[in-house]
Amino acid sequence: MVHLSASQHAFETLDDICTSIATAGTRLSNIEASEGAAGNISVLYARNTTPDGRFSDNWEMPSPVEVPELAGAWIAVTGSGRRLRELQSSTEANVALVEVLDRGNALRVHASPSRMFEKPTSELNTHLALHQHHAAKTGEIHTVIHAQPLHLTFLSHTDGCRDTMGMNKRILRWHPELIHMLYDGIGVAPLLAPGSDSLMRATLELSHKHRVIVWACHGTIARYSGSVQKACDLIEYAETGARYEFMNLPAGEKAQGIPIPDLLRLCEEIGIKQTVFAEA
Repeated sequence: MVHLSASQHAFETLDDICTSIATAGTRLSNIEASEGAAGNISVLYARNTTPDGRFSDNWEMPSPVEVPELAGAWIAVTGSGRRLRELQSSTEANVALVEVLDRGNALRVHASPSRMFEKPTSELNTHLALHQHHAAKTGEIHTVIHAQPLHLTFLSHTDGCRDTMGMNKRILRWHPELIHMLYDGIGVAPLLAPGSDSLMRATLELSHKHRVIVWACHGTIARYSGSVQKACDLIEYAETGARYEFMNLPAGEKAQGIPIPDLLRLCEEIGIKQTVFAEA
């Protein structure tokens, strides 16, 4: 098997990939970021490898978006309609291996005979677009996660958090680790139809600056060049900031959080190269 490399974690086998996806699915469920069949995970993990015998069923399908730079790539992805909380108990039944064919306009899906889905996630277009843009040329393992964290999604309905700057001012002010881990901030996409090309394009545009993007009134998507757990962490950090904000609202917003000038000072002292707030 020809593997990609990862700066944070080197996966040795497909089992490692599946275990990491299952662990992330459980964690997202535990933090109330994946109700029912909400949420999906994909990992670009190899190039030009051979099929795994456990995923012996296969079929071809058109790619929902042309990704010529991903030709030969293999991506592990959750199945449409599957519950992330069930990945731990039966990963093979809930995950497919997607092989990108020669010109990037067709896919070969490899799945277990015990699979409990008919096709990969309905958000596959966004996953593929993000993998192509951010990982096709780097040779790194690349993870994309969509989840629906309760508090972060709620805030995207409120006046103060419907745009990128408003969201970051509200979320990143609650403790220093938030600006440390989310140094590039959180992008906010407008309300667009799930699985649509317009949502894919808006996400891809925001991903030039942000690893975490809120889909207004829908949820969030995160990408990370490396382990699944690191991408999951980004969502958890964003959701933690949202929980602080959520607690502050019924309290009459009595807590101001850390003012932006103090955040900038902390970043300078600690050596954080944040790209969210202009220095003032």
